[in-house]
Amino acid sequence: MLWSPSKEFIEQANLTQYMRWLATNKKLSFDDYHQLWQWSVDNLDFFWKSIWEYFDILHDGDYRSPIGEQQEFHVSWFAGTNLNYAEHIFRNFTQERPAIIFKAELGNITEMSWEELESKTASLQQHFRTWKIASGDRVVALLPCIPEATVALLATVSLGAIWSSCSPDFGTAAILDRFAQTNPKVLIATDRYTYGGKSFDKIAVILELVKNLPTLEKVILISENPVGEFWDKPVVTWQSVTGNNAGALQFVRVPFSHPLWILYSSGTTGLPKAFVHSHGGILLEQLKYGAFHNDFKPGERCFWYTTTGWMMWNYIHGSLLAGATMVLYDGSVAYPDLNALWKFAEDARIHHFGTSAAYLLANVKEDLHPAKNFDLSFLRSISSTGSTLPPEAFDWVYREIKKDLWLVSMSGGSDVCSAFVGGNPTWPVHAGEIQCRALGCKLQAFDEDGHAVVGEVGEMVILNPMPSMPIYFWNDPEYKKYDESYFQNYPNVWRHGDWIKITEHYGVIIYGRSDATLNRAGVRIGTSEIYRALDKIEEVKDSLIICIEEKDGSFWMPLFVLMKEGKVLTDETRQKINRTLRADYSPRHVPDEIIAVKDIPYTISGKKTEAPVKKVLMGKDPSKVISAGSLRNPDAMNEFVLMAQKRLS
Repeated sequence: MLWSPSKEFIEQANLTQYMRWLATNKKLSFDDYHQLWQWSVDNLDFFWKSIWEYFDILHDGDYRSPIGEQQEFHVSWFAGTNLNYAEHIFRNFTQERPAIIFKAELGNITEMSWEELESKTASLQQHFRTWKIASGDRVVALLPCIPEATVALLATVSLGAIWSSCSPDFGTAAILDRFAQTNPKVLIATDRYTYGGKSFDKIAVILELVKNLPTLEKVILISENPVGEFWDKPVVTWQSVTGNNAGALQFVRVPFSHPLWILYSSGTTGLPKAFVHSHGGILLEQLKYGAFHNDFKPGERCFWYTTTGWMMWNYIHGSLLAGATMVLYDGSVAYPDLNALWKFAEDARIHHFGTSAAYLLANVKEDLHPAKNFDLSFLRSISSTGSTLPPEAFDWVYREIKKDLWLVSMSGGSDVCSAFVGGNPTWPVHAGEIQCRALGCKLQAFDEDGHAVVGEVGEMVILNPMPSMPIYFWNDPEYKKYDESYFQNYPNVWRHGDWIKITEHYGVIIYGRSDATLNRAGVRIGTSEIYRALDKIEEVKDSLIICIEEKDGSFWMPLFVLMKEGKVLTDETRQKINRTLRADYSPRHVPDEIIAVKDIPYTISGKKTEAPVKKVLMGKDPSKVISAGSLRNPDAMNEFVLMAQKRLS
């Protein structure tokens, strides 16, 4: 146990306030969080109705039951009600604090007031109305993590139109794979972005998008340069559509399950799946999770390092629902060095600092000491997601940031734009463990026979629907792709694709993706265990491991390593790796072969491509197992393709 909340911390937690409200208004009392969680998953109707009432949802119409017509996991939530996601954000309008705090990599910290946010949103909304953008139309954006993206999102969804975004660092093919599915009417784009101290021109990419998105009617360009004469579609500048005195912002209340935005899977095989989320589902989930599991409070400053192509950008807008100030950063975490974000945390006086496990592990490897160099006294929580956060990173946070800090490891996905498991401000933090299962999420670990297990590694499953699960996949009217993605393994049970263990104190440990989990002679090994051990090997910069089940029943488990600059893979390093794996875990964790490679392939969203590499080395057609446009570094796959050819020849 690394941290335990003080009595005052627990008393002031939003979660505690909710439990008091349940006791006073619903005559429901619980001894601890686990009892509350059990009640929430056993009484879905009552639980979500309580969330609706507790947060005083603005709406028209009435509902008979929170869970209306239900066919397995396809639910008509709060049928009969109309609402708007953006309206709930703007009801927190205040002149006492900014809506957004922002810093570009090479710029100074700036603030956007609620008044400015509302004015620009109203102006853009007015132009959308003039262009006949209405409920159900699609607006797409190729933008960095800048306040303009938030204005564009809110103007879009305030009208009931559907939002979708990609980060400018996506390749052209990857962007088209996503946007072309949705037939958008409007494209909002920046002609350049900065990353790592370098500026990247995107005009050629935008022209390609305009050429290949035939339904586009308008392009809004964020640029410091005059609009050229070479466009095939009408182009206007951002300044021209957000500078009007448009009057009051209006909100179109739409049915609870009306589409809000479209997010995408990594697209490692074929076209990315297009997850469609609803106004009401995301609203309730963000209110619940942000308030109870992240403890966002009015007036606090909530930051998450993200891009507009990652679900965490959509997620952090939930801090505005909580009445907090949203904090954004556009640029590289490592420019000019890894201290950049800690300096930002000091200067912006951040209360809740959200990042990735990869960033914290990079800090561990570089042996950074943020607390010695920066004033982090405002910081009261650090949240981590994206991949498994190992115990070493937990230890580093409490050693090098501060001891009295709530470390929130969480895990979810673009599928729900939230987390299934995460923080609990009333419980202790244990090294290497996620604190709890989220309220309303009946998550279990299943063994091979589909039985729930505790204290054993099993398949992560969810046994009940959640409002923020996709209402459907785009262009999947019969739910064929949807059902194939989640319900093939267990009837009417959502299989998410992670190996997990639920601990004796109801925490959760995630061992890696189940489709990439190493199965060696029937013994399951999570890839995160391998990577955790490799983090101790100073010569190794990155790694990827797979296990191939051969036709004769044997197993081949190669470990691919990317060496640090100036280092080569020697027999001594191989022995060091093997000794570490054997000592930290077991002889089964020792690979059959250690192979140096020039690069480790990653998806654009930052995930290692373990499953595609495995399939390529098993002889699958590379073009059918992975889309180059979905990779951050597509050339990295070439080495594995050549390796497969030699191996199978």
